[in-house]
Amino acid sequence: MRMTDGAARGIGPRKAAVLGSPVTHSKSPAVHRAAYAALGLDGWTYDAIDTGADELAARVGGSGPEWVGFSVTMPGKLAALAFADERTRRAELIGSANTLVRTADGWRADCTDVDGMTGALAAAGVPATAARAVVIGAGGTALPTVAALAEAGVDEVSVVARSAERAAGVLELAEKLGMSARVIGFDADAVLRSACAEADVTVSTVPAPAAESLIPAVIGTGRLVDVIYDPWPTPLAAAVSAAGGTVVGGLVMLLNQAYSQVEQFTGRQAPKAAMAAAVGL
Repeated sequence: MRMTDGAARGIGPRKAAVLGSPVTHSKSPAVHRAAYAALGLDGWTYDAIDTGADELAARVGGSGPEWVGFSVTMPGKLAALAFADERTRRAELIGSANTLVRTADGWRADCTDVDGMTGALAAAGVPATAARAVVIGAGGTALPTVAALAEAGVDEVSVVARSAERAAGVLELAEKLGMSARVIGFDADAVLRSACAEADVTVSTVPAPAAESLIPAVIGTGRLVDVIYDPWPTPLAAAVSAAGGTVVGGLVMLLNQAYSQVEQFTGRQAPKAAMAAAVGL
């Protein structure tokens, strides 16, 4: 595992933070602080710093050597990728970064959102033979979702979007990953109902209110991953669970992307049990 400079030398307290706007609601500080405590990293801190996309470069670029890394949430993920001195292949492929890690040569961008969704898919019991998936939404979270689905072996994905134009980026990524993809409109109830019934998993990447109108069509899915974690359960998650489906929420995704961040920031294995306990899982 590649370690940060400070972690590799073990020299004193270090700092990390989550950047975004708004960011006060973030559970990342609780998760990361629990990890540092469990690892015995005395004096290591992790804070939430309200930072707009146009402020990110100055914030990170002006950080002293005690800073080992930053988690990045909206609206700064594109700015994080552009700022970095180097980028992982998956960050370049997806076109955004939620992680900046200090290296000997500057800052490395990564997209651990893929790890987050991979963990959520595993928690939902998506089988190794999975072939079909439905992804609700075509925004920034849909991209790492498609990447994780491809890694899981899914080769057919239906993207629920307002229009084909809005889904263009997701469709392009699916094609690069060797997947066949199509768009289903938000008002195509019969098509969506059939797709969800046949899918190995349905993933909702949209806010809870946006998914409510889809409940009658989605309720028949056997497995649902809903990226929302507050408030929980969402109406969609509650409906699928009541109908007998397996449901996994956004806290599982949050934890799994944070495991990877902690390992990149500290150079040590993530203390998963302590991190999960910090958010009640």
